[in-house]
Amino acid sequence: MIRTTLVFVLFAGVAQASEDIADQYPQSPLYSKPVEVIPGVFSAIGATAPPTYENSGHNNNLSFIVTGEGVVVVNGGAAYVLAKALHAEIRAVTDQPVTLVLNENGQGHAMLGNGYWAEQGVPIIAHEDAAAEFEEYGPQILDGMRRYNRDKAEGTVITPPTQTFSDEYVVEMGDFRIEARYLGPAHSPGDISVWLPRQGLVIAGDMAFHERMLPIFEDTITADWLETWDAAFEPLNATYVIPGHGHPTNMDQVRRYTRDYLVFLRARIAEHMDAGGDLADAYYVDQTPYAHLDTFEELATKNAGRVFEQMEFE
Repeated sequence: MIRTTLVFVLFAGVAQASEDIADQYPQSPLYSKPVEVIPGVFSAIGATAPPTYENSGHNNNLSFIVTGEGVVVVNGGAAYVLAKALHAEIRAVTDQPVTLVLNENGQGHAMLGNGYWAEQGVPIIAHEDAAAEFEEYGPQILDGMRRYNRDKAEGTVITPPTQTFSDEYVVEMGDFRIEARYLGPAHSPGDISVWLPRQGLVIAGDMAFHERMLPIFEDTITADWLETWDAAFEPLNATYVIPGHGHPTNMDQVRRYTRDYLVFLRARIAEHMDAGGDLADAYYVDQTPYAHLDTFEELATKNAGRVFEQMEFE
């Protein structure tokens, strides 16, 4: 069992991640072996690179909470093979059964592994908007995973959550009060964060990024994300943050690379628009303060273009 130190958790910087780092756990489909972030809370940290055959699609964080009365898993995983591998790691840590799975959103890395957990008879919970997103786009999400994962996609089938909620889903188990909260519009439809108030830890999901550049999708409304952050996420005042991607860290780091990045980019686009700039040139506004982040090359120009398109109509 590997523990991260509190110093690492609180002060981990962006230098910890790189797309050039090879698979950290070659004996498993998981990209890395789960680490114990604080007592009872573990996370298998995914690659910060895009999903590939080499990382089996494990490019997000797969977390679990050993409560004393059962295990709660956060994220179904991007494929059956990843869910099964995570379960093997859970069994190596505890003989407590998995009693609940929480899907952080409707994306493939959160839900495509649901079929494995359903086979185990485990209830699967998600926000209603995430479930609707997966219902609409599940077939194409599965096809995309099959293209990069090839033989590793075997056994993966579209399996929706067994129960949905609109605002929050709360369970008391052992030493933990586990609050799955929909805080408001953020990165993608139905994003939730899992708050452990007694421990001061939030499994933030895609509300918060810090080692890789956050992606802005067509339906990512950045003004709403900022409002949700200020009104609901920041007031948690979490001591520990497990982001959707990247190593466990603290609020200062995720604020710097999520909220502050969104504010920065919107300001650059506003300056560009005020100067009479158009969409074609908006892609190339200066984002060099964030050029060290993983996936910068893949996402920076797309992000700028989408923010320009949003701000035209604000």
